[in-house]
Amino acid sequence: MPSAQDLLDEASGHVAMGELDLAAALYRQATDLEPQNFDAWHSLGMALMRDGQLQAALGPALMATDLQPNDLLAWTALSQLHVKMGNIAEAETAKANARILSLGGKVVR
Repeated sequence: MPSAQDLLDEASGHVAMGELDLAAALYRQATDLEPQNFDAWHSLGMALMRDGQLQAALGPALMATDLQPNDLLAWTALSQLHVKMGNIAEAETAKANARILSLGGKVVR
């Protein structure tokens, strides 16, 4: 049985080939194996967003910020997702958290 890291590595290859649906399926498997794996959740959200599955991407993107609330990239991705969804207030909140982190601060949840 492959490890979560094996699944992440294989999924990254599918992303590189533009096979986002296959990548997302592997990222999902990785989150099932390791529910606390930030990289799996973040990557799943990004793959779904790139594939245009915005609503499906929201849960994984939020989970990534829950797992690592002080990750600049996670907040930036969440902000971009909210912009694409037309959720401007939520996008601004996520962007503000990214800005705090970029200035060396911490996000308090």
